[in-house]
Amino acid sequence: MSEEQIQQQFSIQKIYLKDVSFESPNAPSVFTEGEWKPEINVQINTEVKSSGNDLHEVTLTVTVTAKQQDKTAFLVEIKQAGLFQLAGFEQEQMGGMLGAYCPETLFPYAREAISDLVTKGGFPQLLLSPVNFNALYMQHQQQQQAQAAPDTAH
Repeated sequence: MSEEQIQQQFSIQKIYLKDVSFESPNAPSVFTEGEWKPEINVQINTEVKSSGNDLHEVTLTVTVTAKQQDKTAFLVEIKQAGLFQLAGFEQEQMGGMLGAYCPETLFPYAREAISDLVTKGGFPQLLLSPVNFNALYMQHQQQQQAQAAPDTAH
């Protein structure tokens, strides 16, 4: 093991729910309009704020919209956050840790909160499928590189 690897430190300081919203704009009629076969749309975003002392707040925003017969049955948005301490990582590694590993750590908490809210809203349990945050991060990196590349075709 190199000296650099030994000095790398990662720790979770705190995991917390930063913001939550649940709306069911068409209740109670949505409960009586035929068989429950909603169209589910899931959006995931990540935000990172560094606050010095190797501390980084990572906020995972998960927005789920369920539509039943073109009417919104429910809309739930969770901002699940964590305070992570990272030290000794190279810049490239930092990006992967903050852009993939930390959101992956937060996702089960957001998933549980969404499931609870949907159930408390009177709807069948909703369990979000696992998310490959490494693939999402790599895709985001490729998009940024493509946008940064100068247009050489004239």
